[in-house]
Amino acid sequence: MSTLRDALSELPDAVFADLLESETSYLLVLDLPGVTAGTADLRVEKGRLVVEARRDKSLPPEFDYVREERPLFLDAELPLPPDAVADDAEATMERGTLEIRLPKRKAATERTIPITAGDDEGTSSAHRKTSGDVDEGTTSARQKKSGDDA
Repeated sequence: MSTLRDALSELPDAVFADLLESETSYLLVLDLPGVTAGTADLRVEKGRLVVEARRDKSLPPEFDYVREERPLFLDAELPLPPDAVADDAEATMERGTLEIRLPKRKAATERTIPITAGDDEGTSSAHRKTSGDVDEGTTSARQKKSGDDA
């Protein structure tokens, strides 16, 4: 989330933003005066939230600009928090305030993972014998001990 917080600090001065977090989601609130739902575009690309907004400014015919500092366009790319689920994001626009809800991915529940033994656990193929196998070294050692020369 710190990368998103850092990116918000780099937005133009004309854009005010709040980032809120609950246990289940993030809420990003952007003040975009003069922007409507019809003049804003919001999408996710490559793990980034892309905001494009345009505001209409009407200039009375008898006036000319002496100074103009309110931009007509806002283009911003903000990194999504790593635990945000972009597919389930929702956005609303009311009176120039854009609210974007980004649900968090549910954490895996804590549980013990059982470990099952394989078929040959504890023995290697070099040490495994079946009932019909005879180890020739063991047989000859037994024969010498008993005095059998078979």
